[in-house]
Amino acid sequence: MTPYSLLFDHGFARIDPEVAHHLGFRGLRAAAPVLKGIDRVVGAGQPVEALGLTFPNVLGMAAGFDKNAVGIDALGALGFGHVEIGTVTGEGQPGNPTPRLFRLTDDRAVVNRMGFNNDGAEVVAQRLARRAAAQVRAGRDDSDHESPPRTILGTNIGKTKVVPDDDQAAVEADYEKSARLLAPHADYLVVNVSSPNTPGLRNLQSVEKLQPLLEHVRRTADEAADLAGRSTRVPLLVKIAPDLADEDVLAVADMALAIGLDGIVATNTTTSREGLRSPSREVDAIGAGGLSGRPLASRSLEVLRMLKQRVGADLTLVGVGGITTVQDAQDRLDAGADLLQGYTAFIYEGPLWPRRVLRGLG
Repeated sequence: MTPYSLLFDHGFARIDPEVAHHLGFRGLRAAAPVLKGIDRVVGAGQPVEALGLTFPNVLGMAAGFDKNAVGIDALGALGFGHVEIGTVTGEGQPGNPTPRLFRLTDDRAVVNRMGFNNDGAEVVAQRLARRAAAQVRAGRDDSDHESPPRTILGTNIGKTKVVPDDDQAAVEADYEKSARLLAPHADYLVVNVSSPNTPGLRNLQSVEKLQPLLEHVRRTADEAADLAGRSTRVPLLVKIAPDLADEDVLAVADMALAIGLDGIVATNTTTSREGLRSPSREVDAIGAGGLSGRPLASRSLEVLRMLKQRVGADLTLVGVGGITTVQDAQDRLDAGADLLQGYTAFIYEGPLWPRRVLRGLG
């Protein structure tokens, strides 16, 4: 048992999960200057070429941890080669009522129904602009996207809750606002249509709705990048749910190839509760929400394999969902993932987890 495991079991596990997240993240940001010094000395992983970018290593922090772009560099200093912020929506919103984040410790899993709580695209864009300006003053110009920053920045965008999913024009306008404001600051952009916690969002995964949405976001991102003076296009990916039927996974893959998408993030959280070790009364008491962590690993790996067989080397595939051990990470790479992401394992395994995984991968 590691020191962090003792701290988690006897400390964080007794605190409300959302409160513990904010406390832990605040401490991480406060320690950022020290962490950056360690990062320069120790380093982590080998560079990876993907999406036309050079990633410091293969492992990133998944969307959901840093919703508002307040700790990108601190997370990078822990060893994450990229950080995907968000999900950011066109308008700021408080998310669902609390409690909305729950642990299933017997399964090393988390259930959340956060509901895209975030500051909104305008505020986050301003924050990213200030970060870029500060890095220029420090002598590192992240506006030059041919020489990407030490920590690659992904930006995950989603639908504002009040926008009806059956109004395609309103949905496209909502995503357009986020893409227009955020694309100039992002190394890559992800369209999230797969969270189970925004009513109607997963309906947008049908190819009939998804294709025009992605094409609209692509045009908007290109226009925004041009206006910002970027010399390269912003890679665009879509994040899908593990709960899609196999034929729908393949349909999304075919559509992504057809419209020239850059990649797919597989997968988001699941609504399934099958095969859990936690007592059913505990699971039932938690109620609705997306499940992440170890129980998701098998299906997420299965979806990744299907995608790889369908798209070959034509798309960048990001494997996420239930990655905990070095073997989990290696399994995703062997199945065809170009990049990996974690979140729930970071909660249970602690701040040394990303470097342990990267050292194990060699």
